[in-house]
Amino acid sequence: MTSNFFCYLPKGYGFIDYDIPFTMAENSVKSNSKSIYMAQNCSNPITYHTLSNRLRVVHRYCDSRVECCGLCVMAGSRNEQPEQFGLAHFVEHTIFKGTDRRRSWHIINRMESVGGELNAFTSEEATTIYSSFPAGNLARAVELIADLVSRSRFPEAEIDREREVVLDEVDSYLDSPAEAIFDDFNELLFAGSGLGHNILGNEKTIKTFTSATCRDFLDRYYTPGNMVFFYMGPATPKRVVATAERYMGHFSHPDTHVDRVVPPEVEPFDIYRDLHTHQAHTVIGARIPGMFADKNRAYSLLTNIIGGPCMNSLLNVALRERRGYVYSVDAYTSLFTDCGEMTIYFGCDREHVKPCRRIISDTLTRLADSPMKERTLSAAKKQYIGQTIVAAENREQMALSTGRALLFNGHVATRSEIIDRIMSLTPEHLRMAAEAIVPDRCSILTFG
Repeated sequence: MTSNFFCYLPKGYGFIDYDIPFTMAENSVKSNSKSIYMAQNCSNPITYHTLSNRLRVVHRYCDSRVECCGLCVMAGSRNEQPEQFGLAHFVEHTIFKGTDRRRSWHIINRMESVGGELNAFTSEEATTIYSSFPAGNLARAVELIADLVSRSRFPEAEIDREREVVLDEVDSYLDSPAEAIFDDFNELLFAGSGLGHNILGNEKTIKTFTSATCRDFLDRYYTPGNMVFFYMGPATPKRVVATAERYMGHFSHPDTHVDRVVPPEVEPFDIYRDLHTHQAHTVIGARIPGMFADKNRAYSLLTNIIGGPCMNSLLNVALRERRGYVYSVDAYTSLFTDCGEMTIYFGCDREHVKPCRRIISDTLTRLADSPMKERTLSAAKKQYIGQTIVAAENREQMALSTGRALLFNGHVATRSEIIDRIMSLTPEHLRMAAEAIVPDRCSILTFG
């Protein structure tokens, strides 16, 4: 969207797993408070606290003139019933449309007037509302976010206007086959589950949403025990906790237990859809274990080797550099709480689809048939660790990943833990991970 507001995360997109930050503090020590403990580092200590109403707070120190804070809520498209498809994303939009204290213009202007920004996005399992702003405006940001979450009015007139905006967003997304194909693929791969539908929803469901519908969803899921408040910047933990307690300590809706039903297994499929696109688009993928599975870092490393963001990935070399078949070929790992997926995307001329599929099939088979050489694996680990260090310099994304890590994992992994997990991977771990995506287990969807 053209505005800084109201975005969502397309399924399958993004090399970096932001659920686990890459550059973290090194040691854990107890403080005098039972509810506070700190991961200590000479440059980036991380402090945890639980407010009186059970809202968890994570503070990450950063010597910067910019601060970032927000709320991660365990409520996404996976929480929706069939008649609610798109509701989590719609609520994310409409909480900005007025509260008991502010009209929509006042909400927009509150942070922008000091040079900051207010933003939000929705994924399958979470919604995040956050603000980045010049240091010294912490109370302004926290009070505003608290107002949105606890006092949104969802005025019907604003909802009707925003409905048209969201429907336009749906249409624009469908006009981009390189993005829409991931949703269609997941509808097939996760059929019969909460992961098997578009985050944006559809025209039929979106047209049914009312003020009461939005209010009920907010009250049900935006509860203290179902949220995490995160902060990254130069303010002290004491000040951040006091500010959060002042503006968010009154959150009192009873917590809702979020049930997760593991999606049923589906038979591998190979589907071609003639959409009369100029270019053919193909996604190849398979189910893998979720974010809590042992050695799930093997899948992330394997994904980086196969089709990560660097030009030296196996498939970029094979399909683009050597043969000129594709402009881009990418691999992704998406990890959810109880399952995951590994996908490969490429776009090419129609006559190149079959040879590209054959080369990808041969590559995946080779990786599963024989362990990688130690020297090759060592180089891949070095590259992957280096990429994570570079990615960690994006402080806003670091703040977001810190919040998501606490929300889903209950803690933020340290730098040493991340590196140890990567370095502990063996050639056999990578070979076993590759077995999950051998051609016989993969599903394929092509738009042409």
